[in-house]
Amino acid sequence: MRPDSSEYGSYFGTYVGNVPEEDVLAALESQRDDTKKFLLSIPKERESFRYGPDKWSIKEVLGHLTDAERVFAYRAMAIARGEQQSLPGFDEKAYVTRAGFEQQSLRDLLDAYLAVRNASLALFRQLDEEAWQRRGTANKNPVSVRALAYITIGHERHHLKILRERYV
Repeated sequence: MRPDSSEYGSYFGTYVGNVPEEDVLAALESQRDDTKKFLLSIPKERESFRYGPDKWSIKEVLGHLTDAERVFAYRAMAIARGEQQSLPGFDEKAYVTRAGFEQQSLRDLLDAYLAVRNASLALFRQLDEEAWQRRGTANKNPVSVRALAYITIGHERHHLKILRERYV
């Protein structure tokens, strides 16, 4: 069942809107496989390409996707377990700046992405219906576990669309 707009902050509406599927687990699995295939098709000479001086490289985008999914999955786990404390936001630009993604191979970054996605899938598969519907607060916004799964997919779709349109 899709989350309704009361289950996430307005900022995430675009991401949730990027996910028409009802079966979020199947969507996470197929996205993992599609993303892997797409990234493996990128020529080595394009891995550090930026379409603008202040834009992330392909490697940095992939590193950002992995970092963001780690954050989204942590939030989902914490809220599913009943966390009542407000969970912090994160500064994605600072994370990318400090991560050193450019010094890593695209293959190593892809392996990290796949490990994180598989861990996210394992977490989401373990949840019962009550846990999926639990709500908490993250970055000062209400959010449900269900919405976090949709946000994970939609966020990645957003960035992959940009990669396809402007990078390769």
